[in-house]
Amino acid sequence: MSAQVQAIPQAAHPQDELLRTDRIPHIWCSGCGIGIAFGSLMAAIAKCDTPRNDISVVSGIGCTGRLAGYIHLDSFHTTHGRAIPFATGLHLVRPQNKVIVASGDGDLLAIGGNHFIHAARRNVDLTVICVNNFNYGMTGGQLAPSTPFGAKTTTTPMGSPDEPFNFCALAAACGATYVARWTALHIRRLTVAISEAMNKKGFSFVEVIAPCPTAFGRRNKIRRSLDLLKFYYERSVVKNHLAPGEATIDFDNKLVVGKFVDIERPTYLDQYDMVNRGELEAWPATKVDSSGAGKRKAG
Repeated sequence: MSAQVQAIPQAAHPQDELLRTDRIPHIWCSGCGIGIAFGSLMAAIAKCDTPRNDISVVSGIGCTGRLAGYIHLDSFHTTHGRAIPFATGLHLVRPQNKVIVASGDGDLLAIGGNHFIHAARRNVDLTVICVNNFNYGMTGGQLAPSTPFGAKTTTTPMGSPDEPFNFCALAAACGATYVARWTALHIRRLTVAISEAMNKKGFSFVEVIAPCPTAFGRRNKIRRSLDLLKFYYERSVVKNHLAPGEATIDFDNKLVVGKFVDIERPTYLDQYDMVNRGELEAWPATKVDSSGAGKRKAG
């Protein structure tokens, strides 16, 4: 008599509603930190009052870029470095939408660096989430603009000779209205930050320090994901409202995390509408006195 084999019931994932379950299993390596960032993003979206049909997710190319393919929303997996231009176009066509850009450090801040700078300067109403794993993970672990000085990658086997970008300082300098950084182990604070960024009017930016044990960790002799998570978390110090230029990532000292910027300023569409309504005052605001070279008087 043969024993009957009973099927094991499939347990539902709490975020199944936001997952394209037919695309699972995902491509990410075991121990990758993108899954944690993705979970925080889904948790923030689940708490958001905006109808799901009015939320869009845009990504570029790379490990994090695959996120757009797994989320059950209107999503766009675009070309390398061009997620922000796609997202800007989407926002201008459907300004009532919440448009979220989720991509990696190389995609957003190297190949897409100029788009990032100018979208922040113009204060386009986008939420940008950057998963920073300190290298180009998908293409083999090459040097990225975030790679720490001295860290090894496939293209810098003797150690990086470059100082990395401080992404939060860059975003703030360009005019972002919300700027925060957390590690992948600060899950609750990260989820709150993404929620706040989504509710912020204007260009908001959240950086997530995440482990890449396969490419970055392996070459720097921290092969286990948990060790890499702890390496980042235990060096972190929370300094909310610190000037972003002082919020450094210094692995020999401290890795500063927190919410650094939360301000208000007119968005790109606010100012564009003002110009088109003819409400813009003549430029310059002060009139040039032609009778005296170089002298100006108040208008």
